[in-house]
Amino acid sequence: MSDYGHELAFGSFLTPGNADPARPVGLAMLSEQVGLDLVTFQDHPYQPAFLDTWTLMSFVAARTERVRLAANVTNLPLRPPAVLARSVASLDLLSDGRIELGLGAGAFWDGIEAMGGRRLSPGQGVQALTEAIEIIRQIWDTEARGGVRVDGEFHRAVGAKRGPAPAHDVRIWLGAYKPRMLALTGRLADGWLPSLSNLQPGDLAKGNALIDEAAAAAGRSPTEVRRLLNINGRFAATGRAQLHGPAEQWAEELADLTLAEGISTFILASDDPDDLRRFGAEVAPATRELVAAERARRSARPDTTDPAGTVPTGLGGRPEDQPRNSATATRPGQPSTGRPEQPAARPARVAAGPFAVVPTPDDGVRRSGVRVWDESARPTGPAPEPDRTYTAHEQAGAQHLVQVHDGLRAELAQIHDLVEQVATGLIDVGTARSHINTMTMRQNKWTLGTYCESYCRIVTTHHTIEDQSLFPHLRRADPRLAPVIDRLESEHHAIHDVLEGVDRALVAFVATTDGMAELRAAVDLLSDTLLSHLSYEERELVEPIARLGAH
Repeated sequence: MSDYGHELAFGSFLTPGNADPARPVGLAMLSEQVGLDLVTFQDHPYQPAFLDTWTLMSFVAARTERVRLAANVTNLPLRPPAVLARSVASLDLLSDGRIELGLGAGAFWDGIEAMGGRRLSPGQGVQALTEAIEIIRQIWDTEARGGVRVDGEFHRAVGAKRGPAPAHDVRIWLGAYKPRMLALTGRLADGWLPSLSNLQPGDLAKGNALIDEAAAAAGRSPTEVRRLLNINGRFAATGRAQLHGPAEQWAEELADLTLAEGISTFILASDDPDDLRRFGAEVAPATRELVAAERARRSARPDTTDPAGTVPTGLGGRPEDQPRNSATATRPGQPSTGRPEQPAARPARVAAGPFAVVPTPDDGVRRSGVRVWDESARPTGPAPEPDRTYTAHEQAGAQHLVQVHDGLRAELAQIHDLVEQVATGLIDVGTARSHINTMTMRQNKWTLGTYCESYCRIVTTHHTIEDQSLFPHLRRADPRLAPVIDRLESEHHAIHDVLEGVDRALVAFVATTDGMAELRAAVDLLSDTLLSHLSYEERELVEPIARLGAH
């Protein structure tokens, strides 16, 4: 089987270093901001340079809203399975169902033994993992009668009370390489999670075959096991090797891994914010488009349809557990703050026909008495042709601008949240500045610069055209847009100055006895300028982008 039909997901694999504890937290928040579905951390409890992974995940869960979290993978020999089961269920309940469980049989035995763990042989490790999975699932199964009853060779839980049940059906993903571990994955697990760097050519196909065979022998469908893959690589202007080249090369290679090897979740091992941005904003959407197009082509040709007849499903491989798409989901019991909320997710594609991309309206709310510009002086572009129709691809280009802006709106909501956390003493000013400095809006190329940098590369994937800047192209293609573009460029400079004002207010807050009023005023001004600007930009450019393209 080449393609198991699972919906694609993308994540980050972060180092839980403790030299700067705010850094892994900021990178996790950035992963959510750039649209990744999953954040994972190494789990090496014997490593003194690392934060404890489960403590870190709890902190990150409280700082994020949408992204799912997992250890990659949990060090089982140092985490008793019954206690681990309750830890997972507790964090899943606290995070509104966003925790998954990666498990490994154990490695680095010297470190494990030094921390009090028992050194196991490979065969013993597989048996211990089998027993642990049974204990974990019995703890979670609160509908069964009686207590937990597993009297294993390495793990024992006899009479332990069941519960709590997690908020959702938590998936167990195994880091497996050898035949016995791969067979265990097929029999009992919900996912296979190896690292590409540890695989030789042909290992993915061999691993899939062993998992599929074991799944069938256990009466399961191979599609019940999601195939995940930790990857690493380098972004470069030209291709040099696998996952070493431009974003469009990455997308093509990942799409091949989905269609030929069945991989449906790609987890990038990188602590570089720029890598995470490009992976989320460029590689992920381009890979999804390539896979969707090929799946549609295969569906149209019965002779090439996948033999399982599967349909894309969510992170767990089951349709009832689709990944959450709303960036605004409020946790139960969470009060409204009155601050800007993260925008609701928008459709990834708009069908062919009349222009249907809806610009985000300006709600007219202004929190600051300061005015950076005269909104009434903004020029307008040409009116759309009333009878023109647009292809789905043209509309997707316009929709992408709105989606990029939604990411910036989400970042604005997080800035408000950071300021309130400073005000209540939950974090210090340095931590807030550190988080803000990882945001897309603090980079030199933001808003339309970000749009052009990401979208044009996606277009390149399909049309093999040279990436060019958006504004010069629109000016050439329709000179009537020149006044609008000039105005947008001037507003970009003004917003940069407003962002600098927020930073100055954060610094001043430390040196004054009552600087919170000034800090809130700076953030209010940022809200007014940024939200107004994004709405204006969408109003004037979504139709020209669809009509003229971005290249």
